[in-house]
Amino acid sequence: MKIVIVGAGAVGTHLAKLLSSEHENVILMDENEERLGKMESLFDLKAVTGFPTRISSLKSAGAGDADLFVAVTPDESSNITACILAHYLGAKKTIARIDNYEYLQPKNKAYFASLGVDSLIYPEQLAAEEITTSIKYSWMRQMLEFGNGALVMIGVKVRSNSSIINIPFKELVREVPYHIVAIQRGDETIIPHGHDIIEADDLVCFMTTKEQIAHVRKICGKEDFTEVKSIIIMGGSRIAVRTVNLIPDSMRVKIIESDINRCRKLVEMVDDRIMIINGDARDPELLLSEGIDHTDAFIALSDNSETNILACLSAKRSGVYRTVAEVENIEYISMAESMDIGSVINKKKLAASNIFQMMLKTDVSSVKCLTFIQAVVVEFPVREGVGITRKPVKNLGLPSGANIGGLIRNGEGVHVSGNTIIQAGDHVIIFCLENVLKKLEKYFE
Repeated sequence: MKIVIVGAGAVGTHLAKLLSSEHENVILMDENEERLGKMESLFDLKAVTGFPTRISSLKSAGAGDADLFVAVTPDESSNITACILAHYLGAKKTIARIDNYEYLQPKNKAYFASLGVDSLIYPEQLAAEEITTSIKYSWMRQMLEFGNGALVMIGVKVRSNSSIINIPFKELVREVPYHIVAIQRGDETIIPHGHDIIEADDLVCFMTTKEQIAHVRKICGKEDFTEVKSIIIMGGSRIAVRTVNLIPDSMRVKIIESDINRCRKLVEMVDDRIMIINGDARDPELLLSEGIDHTDAFIALSDNSETNILACLSAKRSGVYRTVAEVENIEYISMAESMDIGSVINKKKLAASNIFQMMLKTDVSSVKCLTFIQAVVVEFPVREGVGITRKPVKNLGLPSGANIGGLIRNGEGVHVSGNTIIQAGDHVIIFCLENVLKKLEKYFE
């Protein structure tokens, strides 16, 4: 598959690395030769210097016969224009990164499609949705829904009071209303087998139904976590604006922003119920005066990963039990997790998981990214006669690093055992490491 990526910034570079590791034909283009750096020598891709809105540059990058054209420069207008031109030149599918939430409204989708822009990616909106979910379910690290909520995947850090630690997996999984698809222990991702055990402070991925969420909460020792009612947000970024527009009205929210001009804009952009404070959220005295010691959740959304991590650590020491940090340096994510700062949000990974969905040859309902593991969870619809329907699950020979979490049949979530036979019309939810995703396509062709 030939994929042209325009923009060697944070999102474009991460996506190029990810796709080149899948042995796709990747061309990365940017107008800044220095930004491309050593990408071509370090990764299996072609680096091209050129301007995204020039037809000559797009031709030299091979946009005309691209299977997928992705424009993720920092400039929204350039991305949309680049996609329009790439479509004109012959690109089969185009994706543009945008900064304007209004463009995502369903009524505008047909308009952009008519211009040649097949899909729009707004990383800040994806991050805001992730943050909102993590605040609503304060005892989880992450929750993903599939099939309109028929199945959910829950990421939980289990503590020493959990009833499931230090029990061999083969004993733990007998007739239970959940399926454990992965365990993250430090930098190690474990696909559990019979003799594996869960240890205190492991991050555990459960697949279950909504009715059993309370049960998972109990066995993980999280029943004492209370609901979030008050929130302080550090930084008035676009993510902050999108987040407060999604957070329930019952929650009290303060945004602390150091730039007075940005504060004035925020007052116009958010509801009156949101309190805007001009100040430095790194200042302990300011946080104390704003009631940090009586706040349920602290969300760090500055443009500096280190600042966000440290701010969450400080908030934890002040008694805040739910913290969320935006960490844009992917190499910092495992460090942040080891420091137990709470949930970690990364726009690049969220955007990449959405773009993955566009690059797969097989139809998928969704591809969702796990922030605390280098992994994705994929929902595959099952067509008549495809390979995955021909044998029981235990005989399918799924690649190492892939695990069926469950399936949706007639709108209902169904747990999967080794003897389960998947049927046409089912939707199969598969957990897999990022470098395994493409290997699953053959089971659904």
